[in-house]
Amino acid sequence: MENKFNSLGLEKEIVNALEILKIVEPTEIQKKAIPVALRRENIVAQSETGTGKTLAYLLPIIQNIDSSKKEVQCIILAPTHELVAQIHNALVELREKGNLDFTSTSLIGSANINRQIDKLKSKPNILVGSGGRILDLIKKKKIDARKVDTIVLDESDKLFDKKNVDSTKKLVDQLKEDIQIMMFSATLTEESILGAQSIMNDAEVIRVEEENRVNPDITHGYFLVENRKKIEELRKIVYADKIEKALVFINNTYDVGIALKKLGFHKIKAEALYGNNGRDDRKKALDNFRKGKATLLIATDIAARGLDIKGMTHVINLNMPEDSKDYIHRVGRVGRAGNLGVAYSLIDPKEEKIIKKFEDKLGLDIPKLIVANGKISED
Repeated sequence: MENKFNSLGLEKEIVNALEILKIVEPTEIQKKAIPVALRRENIVAQSETGTGKTLAYLLPIIQNIDSSKKEVQCIILAPTHELVAQIHNALVELREKGNLDFTSTSLIGSANINRQIDKLKSKPNILVGSGGRILDLIKKKKIDARKVDTIVLDESDKLFDKKNVDSTKKLVDQLKEDIQIMMFSATLTEESILGAQSIMNDAEVIRVEEENRVNPDITHGYFLVENRKKIEELRKIVYADKIEKALVFINNTYDVGIALKKLGFHKIKAEALYGNNGRDDRKKALDNFRKGKATLLIATDIAARGLDIKGMTHVINLNMPEDSKDYIHRVGRVGRAGNLGVAYSLIDPKEEKIIKKFEDKLGLDIPKLIVANGKISED
């Protein structure tokens, strides 16, 4: 099969690396963004979850790096530690599979800053990290901000929300005026649009049409069950669908521990990912889940954005999100890269009106399902 990345202006070495990774067909956002990014133009891009936004900026960044210069040339900001790790892993995979000539490192706030300072002594070309920590290292003069040619704001709507907007703007203020700025997100909020206007004069706005906002490769359904019986229902679903890897969303951090305990009683291996557990605990949970040592990853919405876990087939809402956009982000963890996915929601009778609202708003068919005799069927 002809590799269509050739037509986007990418060098042969990068296209070859993609072929080794069996990536030969660019997505819509990649087709639109890569040529613009290669020209070092500013970008504000919106494309739904699971459409390949990460490669849309990583590939031109790699090509534009001058590997003869031992200096930081690009900074990539992301709002969560998990997304930072995922972006950096994608860079490492491209470099190793394609034998590409660039260096990179990741920098997050809860890691040991002295070890990070040691890493920076080798002058990596690309930094991936959280805004607060990178800003701190710039102020300590461990990163020469004047040498940076490009900055990427991944999940830019989060980076311009109330929690992150100050550190994002302060970091950009440290960089030179003619820097290339690229913003990518699944949604363009009013805050992120105002944020873009505050940090750049002009930009190419790229929107991938959202007529199919919910991935057609995902099958949806819901189970009507009282809150106190949801874990038992979850157990039945896991066995009925022979689930090997599923992401289970809970709204309340307090409920995560209770869910883990009850699942353990039913001999179902589960890990947890939520805002209050430490960096090492979160990393261990993700590693165990990725390696198949746990069937379920119980998570609050910290995992809703950016997580891409190979082999994951199901997303299960133990609690419903309040907003249909959050539903899209959650279920978008499956059905990626042409694979099929399943999204189940466990609904207390008092919540049934929410699922009906989402059906209407998103144009989805979310049938009512039951588990009986070890099989799932429509009620």
